[in-house]
Amino acid sequence: MYSLAEENYLKAIYHLEQQTKGEVSTNAIAERMSTKPSSVTDMIRKLADKKLLSYKRYKGALLTSDGRKTAANVIRKHRLWEVFLVEKLNFHWDEVHEIAEQLEHIKSEELISRLDKFLGSPDFDPHGDPIPDKHGNVKRTEKKLLSELNKKQRGVCVGVKESSSDFLQYLDKKKITIGTKVTVLGKEFFDGSMVIQVGRDQFFISKKIAENLYVQTN
Repeated sequence: MYSLAEENYLKAIYHLEQQTKGEVSTNAIAERMSTKPSSVTDMIRKLADKKLLSYKRYKGALLTSDGRKTAANVIRKHRLWEVFLVEKLNFHWDEVHEIAEQLEHIKSEELISRLDKFLGSPDFDPHGDPIPDKHGNVKRTEKKLLSELNKKQRGVCVGVKESSSDFLQYLDKKKITIGTKVTVLGKEFFDGSMVIQVGRDQFFISKKIAENLYVQTN
């Protein structure tokens, strides 16, 4: 059994490892957790004592196999609860993150097993993020950011890099969700802004928007 704080740190380091593909610095963890580097150092020591991560001075922290599995299990619960909230309780995709943040710390493995079965063992959550299986394995899919596409290329939205309520509400206004087909009609190489077509609608999007949408191309 691990504390809520310990699970949150493991989850944060897990996500950061996906970005860095290696050790994660205490400063990066502090920024992710919105706390002081000194607080991160204290927690790293505790997690290292429990064999959940290894730490090298001037390099950073790296999850052990047990640490990675524990973090993946927390993420699994979070994303399964998001599916449940959206599909069964009719919450909107911009409403579920904070609720799932609370539910992800439920300890009952039997509950999560039944939840997974009840939902039909989904591979992805409502934001397109993969759901780890009970062993911590994650199904990977080929995807790229919309910003990487060029004029006349098409893609299908399969996920969001940014999952804030403001961003998801913006996408709703533009009728963009998981499964939406997007065509790039024009691209300004000066600032990365785009003209895209969604259904019958055509509109400009900024580089920031394009850099936060994942698509699959043919």
